[in-house]
Amino acid sequence: MQYLLLIYTPENAEAAMPPAEGRTMMADYLTFTQNIRKAGNFVAGDALQPTHTATTVRVRDGKVTTTDGPFAETKEQLGGYYLINAKNLDEAITIAAQIPGAKHGSIEVRPIMVFAPSA
Repeated sequence: MQYLLLIYTPENAEAAMPPAEGRTMMADYLTFTQNIRKAGNFVAGDALQPTHTATTVRVRDGKVTTTDGPFAETKEQLGGYYLINAKNLDEAITIAAQIPGAKHGSIEVRPIMVFAPSA
């Protein structure tokens, strides 16, 4: 089964992080990614640009509107994700708990919805 692990962290705290701590965190992410690749859990994953680069799109009554920035103001922002294979939710949670961002943010674990192919 596939799960999306959404990494939410306080963007301003990461920006204020001392350079040595930032390098350590990046090394921890590299190690984590290598480990889940070796274990066969990794499907995809990427970091996202800061929220100030985001654009939110809405269509109402056929009219497209855009807003700079994310949809909602929050204390933690979506900073990246991993798409993984896991046997079940328990394994997905175990993997999510190893993501370095879980130490100062939160990881949302969402199962991927599988649609039956059309006949």
